[in-house]
Amino acid sequence: MSDLARSFDPHRTRLAGIAYRMLGSRADAEDVVQDAWLRWHESAPEDLRSAEAWLVTTVTRLSLDRLRARKAETQHYIGPWLPEPLDAADPIAPEARLELADNLSIAFIAVLERLTPDERAAFLLREVFDYDYPEVARALERSEAACRQLVHRAKARVADRRPRFPVDRDAHLRVLRAFMAAAESGKRDDIESLLAEDALSISDGGGKTWATLRPLHGAPRIAWLYYAVARNPDICLEWREGTVNGEPAILRFRKGVLHSTLSVVTDGERVIALYGVLNPDKLTGFSVN
Repeated sequence: MSDLARSFDPHRTRLAGIAYRMLGSRADAEDVVQDAWLRWHESAPEDLRSAEAWLVTTVTRLSLDRLRARKAETQHYIGPWLPEPLDAADPIAPEARLELADNLSIAFIAVLERLTPDERAAFLLREVFDYDYPEVARALERSEAACRQLVHRAKARVADRRPRFPVDRDAHLRVLRAFMAAAESGKRDDIESLLAEDALSISDGGGKTWATLRPLHGAPRIAWLYYAVARNPDICLEWREGTVNGEPAILRFRKGVLHSTLSVVTDGERVIALYGVLNPDKLTGFSVN
């Protein structure tokens, strides 16, 4: 291994983590990290005071460029857009356990989609990866005061959408398993009883498969959806417990092939949100082994 590779590799997981949280796409994150490596290889790293600062700045700016371009592209996306799910073996996932417990979840990254690109970058660097404001300002080429405003606005918008109380893994699993059993059986009353009154369901089919084209709000509407799915002989899904983005989740299979991932957000008693990724293009890299 070359000296350049030895100095780059210790930062690879963190760089991929930043890029994935910025973009919500494993493939795009890998491309950004590869672009950063090429720029690192062409630079003079021995002259840098901080390799990490240079690499984080580079990855942040490359991610911002892609995110701004994608904002225009997603205007033509069919239905809601959700991030690409990560399987349990993905190398990005382990770092999440050392940071905020839920900062890699599908629900969290879906919330980040509501931020502007600069708000998203500033919030992630400061609140998730714990960089000081001078470092955030250098990465975004903004003043420290401007970055503080970006983070302030982002925190308010994220807090408004995130669950108010943390839920331990056992409670999460208990609610997830109860919902999975009810939804698989198709018993509408049982499904509805497990949903919060103001529950939310979002499905991302990308126009490639059957999925709701708008978010569903409220326990009765969501229960009817899962009741209908369970009773449709043309769908016929097998439900399994799995892991998505470091959290317990549901994996649904059709004829032995992964059909969708379903992330379940709960307050420990009821399901408050469901995020289903059905777009087959987003499932190609997901390993179920």
